Amino acid sequence: MTRTTLNNRLRNLRKDEGGFTLIELLIVIVVLGVLAGIVVFGVGTFKADSEAAAKSANCKTVNVAAEAYNAKEGTYPATLSVLLPGGATPKGYIKTAPSGMTGATAINATTGEATGCP
Repeated sequence: MTRTTLNNRLRNLRKDEGGFTLIELLIVIVVLGVLAGIVVFGVGTFKADSEAAAKSANCKTVNVAAEAYNAKEGTYPATLSVLLPGGATPKGYIKTAPSGMTGATAINATTGEATGCP
């Protein structure tokens, strides 16, 4: 057989092939499903880490405001509401209470740290 005859024969055989087989498609779907499962579990870990980082940042914000209050007043505030604007003696060291904290959040009188902070 000559090379041209062999090439023509292969072209004729490939003409009848049309697309992927069912097995090939199922394998691709399974692989994509496994990859999607891995991504879902990975995102859950990032969410927990980000929530912990947000809580830590909120605590640092309150601690800095309490230190500023202590520098000006000579004592730490009793609650977070003293640092917020408004009320009988508006101080405005923090514009709003950080998420997860309320004005009633207690502040340690010796260290200036809000309760529940790491």
